[in-house]
Amino acid sequence: MKQTVVINVVGLTTKILEDQSLFISQWSKRNKKVSTITPVLPAVTCTMQTTYLTGKTPSEHGIVGNGWYHKEQSEVQFWKQSNKLVESPNIWDEAKIKNEDFTCANMFWWYNMYSSVDYSVTPRPQYRANGLKKPDCYSHPSNLRDELQDKFGVFPLFDFWGPRTTIKSSQWIADASKYVHDTCNPTLQLIYLPHLDYCFQKYTADSPQVKKDILEIDDVLKDLISFYEAKNVTPIVVSEYGISPVDTPIHLNRIFRKSGLLAVRTENHKELLDAGTSNAFAVADHQVAHIYCKPEVEQEVLAILKQTEGVEEILDKKEQVSRGLWHKDRSGAFMVVAKANAWFTYYYWLDDKNAPDFARTVAIHDKPGYDPVEMFLDTDKTAIKLQVVAKLLLKKMGFRVLFDFIPLKGEMIQGSHGRVDVPFNEMPVIISENNHSDNIEAVAVKDVILSSVFDA
Repeated sequence: MKQTVVINVVGLTTKILEDQSLFISQWSKRNKKVSTITPVLPAVTCTMQTTYLTGKTPSEHGIVGNGWYHKEQSEVQFWKQSNKLVESPNIWDEAKIKNEDFTCANMFWWYNMYSSVDYSVTPRPQYRANGLKKPDCYSHPSNLRDELQDKFGVFPLFDFWGPRTTIKSSQWIADASKYVHDTCNPTLQLIYLPHLDYCFQKYTADSPQVKKDILEIDDVLKDLISFYEAKNVTPIVVSEYGISPVDTPIHLNRIFRKSGLLAVRTENHKELLDAGTSNAFAVADHQVAHIYCKPEVEQEVLAILKQTEGVEEILDKKEQVSRGLWHKDRSGAFMVVAKANAWFTYYYWLDDKNAPDFARTVAIHDKPGYDPVEMFLDTDKTAIKLQVVAKLLLKKMGFRVLFDFIPLKGEMIQGSHGRVDVPFNEMPVIISENNHSDNIEAVAVKDVILSSVFDA
């Protein structure tokens, strides 16, 4: 077997590789093959990573998005972490059958918890009884978490997601990964570096912020790849998706609400989506959404979707089945895809004063859809940074504090993803020594990795 490390650089595309001053561009030209990857719908984190690691379609592995409507619970749930949700064997399962001495370390790829992988680390904040959310991570074996945080500090959760995202989270993952290699010596190591995911959603591609972030992740890659090559470990670099420029948020749930199809309930003068009693609602996930509706209103919903500006494609059950996207328990009656310049919000309230308290907070598990606006602070609030500092002090004193600093402005988002029909220079890429074709399907990535490990 040949030791291999797969580094997942979110947002890496051939467009970025055109900059020949970057280390990753120069490295990719040294006896490496750069290919684009045709993604699966939706081209989002959980679906793409699971497709890479199982070699199966969403119909088979069951991960139809970053979240979905759990019909038996009548709840929308996002960003769950248990590997028990994946319904196909993982790459490490197949590799162990080939050679029982094979070992794998999963560093922050999703559905990491409770899997059969040998070593794993993933974000896992502490939610304490006094209302505090404390940065932390989860590992297997459990003592690995303590070793890593003793050596590199507590995992910087608030630099991993939210208004304070920085290179610190990707740097921590990189440093931890090197430590895991030296102490555990896995045959295959999977590393997730999310840094570029933030800037491309917040800023235009030609902004100085994006250029700065590309240089930062390039420095991390230079250190990481140099480290592994010095250890005779073969690096493979992949990305899950490119991020396309957008300027139009589409509020599908508000449209269903106005049509009398979406139900809410009021608690403490705030509105909550009541999915269990709604006739129709959307689970928004970047540029793709699953539409869940009762059979008797499907034709009405279809007519509404056809009239909605910004919706480019509507896939019913038959079309989802034919494309390997349909899952009987998790998929919506329709899957919709936005036009290239548009994306879907989860917003369902018609007046911001009725928005739920979690809408203005970083609350990825509470919101019935993905919310990229969590990466911004609401600059319309007076002395916003002073307010943040004041509430942080109250939090440290033990008070329960609502960090309601997130704006409700979908128009702030500059980039999104999820579509598969994207320009060549916005497609995800794979860089490896394998002699694969110029473009490969997402389901073929697993075989590229196994070919490296088993030197095929």
